[in-house]
Amino acid sequence: MADESVRYPGAIVPAGHVEPVPRRIRGTVGGRVVFDTRRALYVWEWPPYPQFSIPVGDLADGVLIDEGHTDMRGAGPARRHSLKVGSDVREGAAWVWEDAAPEPLHGTVRFEWEALDSWYEEDEQVFVHPRSPYSRVDALRSSSSVRVEVDGTVLADAPYCVKVFETGLPTRYYLDRTHVDWTRLRRSDTVTRCPYKGTTSGYWSFDSAAATHEDIAWGYDFPTAAIDRVAGMVAFYNEHVGLYVDGTPLPRPSRPAA
Repeated sequence: MADESVRYPGAIVPAGHVEPVPRRIRGTVGGRVVFDTRRALYVWEWPPYPQFSIPVGDLADGVLIDEGHTDMRGAGPARRHSLKVGSDVREGAAWVWEDAAPEPLHGTVRFEWEALDSWYEEDEQVFVHPRSPYSRVDALRSSSSVRVEVDGTVLADAPYCVKVFETGLPTRYYLDRTHVDWTRLRRSDTVTRCPYKGTTSGYWSFDSAAATHEDIAWGYDFPTAAIDRVAGMVAFYNEHVGLYVDGTPLPRPSRPAA
C-alpha cells in the first residue's frame, strides 16, 4: 500500500476507481450477519473516500429485492434493491452494479452505510464510511505551547500538546485537560463519529459577553489505536478560536472538520 499511496498523495482518488480491500469486511442487521467477505472492493463514487462493494455470493443472510429503479452512481449505473433480513425490510438499502459499470464491480452490491446496523473491518467496528487507504492519521507528542483565545478570553494555555495530522485536514492540537479553563466552557449533547478517530466523548461551547460559540472544543476518551495518545485530551476548532502555537497566531482554516 505504501507504493499505491504515491498515486494519490492528496488522498483525492478519482471517482470510479476500484481496487481490492485487503481486509475481512462484515455487516450486520438486527444482530444477524448480512455479509462476511474477504473479497470486498473499494469503489470511489466521489473522490474523498470510498465505499465497500460486496460480492453478492458472499451474502450470509438476507435477500435483495429489486425495486425496479436504475440510477447513475459515481462509478456507473446500478439498480436499487431493498434488503430483507428476517421480517426486517430496509428499502433503498443496496445498489447492484449493472453491466456498464466497471468490470470488477460486476456481481457486487454497494450497501448504503446507514442501512446496516454495524460494519466491521476485521474485528473492529468502523463508523460513518470506510477508511480510505490513501488517508493517514498521525498523533505526535510536541513541545509546542498552545494558547486558545475567544473574544479576548483565554480558554486554554498549555506548555505542550499532541498534534494530530490527518490527510486533507488542518493540524489539530490536543491539550491536557488540566490546561483548560473549564469554568468558561459549557458541555453540549453533540456526539460525532469519525472512521479514523472514533466516537467523541464530549463537545464544549463558550458563551462570551459578545457571542455564543457552540461546539468549539471536543475530546475522545476512547479513540482508535491510531491516535490513542489523545485519549482524555481536548482540541479546539482552529476555525472558530484564536490559536497561538509557540506564541505565533495561526491563520484560521476556511472549512471546519474534526
